[in-house]
Amino acid sequence: MTDIRERATELRRLHDATELLQVVNVWDAVSTTVIAGLPETRAIATASHSIAASFGYEDGEKIPLDLMLDAIARIVDATDLPVSADLEAGYGDPGTTIRRAIGVGAVGANLEDAKRPFAEAVAAVRAAVAAADAEGVRFALNARTDVFLGEDPRPAEEKAREAIERGRAFLDEGATCVFVPGLLDEATIETLVGGLGERKLSVIGVPGSVAPARLQELGVARVSYGPWTQRVALTALQDAARELYAGGALPEGTRPLN
Repeated sequence: MTDIRERATELRRLHDATELLQVVNVWDAVSTTVIAGLPETRAIATASHSIAASFGYEDGEKIPLDLMLDAIARIVDATDLPVSADLEAGYGDPGTTIRRAIGVGAVGANLEDAKRPFAEAVAAVRAAVAAADAEGVRFALNARTDVFLGEDPRPAEEKAREAIERGRAFLDEGATCVFVPGLLDEATIETLVGGLGERKLSVIGVPGSVAPARLQELGVARVSYGPWTQRVALTALQDAARELYAGGALPEGTRPLN
C-alpha cells in the first residue's frame, strides 16, 4: 500500500469499521518499524509529545514545525501502513500545516483545540478539512477537544456537554472523529458516544483507562496512547540501567529489534 490515496482510504475505513482501531503511538523510524512489524498493527500514529522530547523540546508546539514534519516524514518512510500525524494545534496555521503533513505522506492527523474559543476552534477544523480536500486526499482528521484536560472543577457531565457541542461542530465541518483525551470513566464515554454517535469518539489510553475490549462494546472508534508508549520504553531503559549500575545484567529475553 504505497499510494497516498490508497493509504488515506484505508485509514478512513479503519475509523469507520465496527472493530476498534488501536494505534500504538511512535516517535521515530525504529519505533515505527517495531510497531509496524506486529501483525495486529493496521495503522501508525505519531505522538507529538514524544517526538518533541526525543529532540529535547517540551510539549506544546515548542519544537520547530520543520523538525516535526521531518520526523513525521521519516516515520512515513519507515512503513507502508497509513500514518496519522499528531499536529498539536496546527502551529498557527492549521490549513498550511495539514497541507505540509500530506506533502510528507501523512493521511490523517490530530488537531487539538487547546480550549480556544468555540468559533476559533471550529474555524481551525474547517481550514484543515479544506486543505486536505484541496490536496485530493480523504484525510482522517481526528479533531481533538481538551475539555477534560487541566484543572477544571466542573462536573464531568458539564464537561461532556461542552465536548459534545464542540465535537458535533467539528464533525459538521468534516472531521472524521472527535478526540476527547483524559481519564474517562464508562459513564462519561457512554455520554460522549451518545452525543457524538457510534464510531465517532476517539479516546486515549492511560493507566486506569477503560480496557480496549470494553471501548469497542461502547462504540468508540479509536484509542491511542500518546506519550505513554515512549514512557514505557524509557521506564524499561532506566530500570535496566539501574540494574546494571547495581552489578546486574541486561534483562533476559531482550530482543535485537534495532
